[in-house]
Amino acid sequence: MNSALIIVCPHCASANRLPAQRLADKPVCGKCGQPLFHGHPIELDETTFDAHIGHNDIPVVVDFWAPWCGPCRMMTPAFAQATHQLEPRYRLAKLNTDDVQGIAGRYGIRSIPTLILFHHGREIARQSGAMDAGNLVRWVTARS
Repeated sequence: MNSALIIVCPHCASANRLPAQRLADKPVCGKCGQPLFHGHPIELDETTFDAHIGHNDIPVVVDFWAPWCGPCRMMTPAFAQATHQLEPRYRLAKLNTDDVQGIAGRYGIRSIPTLILFHHGREIARQSGAMDAGNLVRWVTARS
């Protein structure tokens, strides 16, 4: 049986139907032609957050961060490294809480960095505090 997944494009936010067994085949967006996975976290904002969280059939890990936060800046390379290990089974994304305060408030973000694992629009797990890449990968895979 060929199960199809919906993968939201990180470039144009279009939903793409993709056979699950083709996730690792470097798929491209049917609308804009850009890669659906590019090996680094995507940046979310008010217009793209709900599309990625609510429409992706793969789990989405969001790093709620701010540019002035020392632990957030320290975790940035680890988060990028984890992306290389977790894509295409997971989408990793960053949301700047200074720029998108409404979404940060909606999820009750009180400290940063905070990671939230979403699947099909629902929060599955939450972790506050910086992590290295290995611990981040273990945390994500243990919860999904």
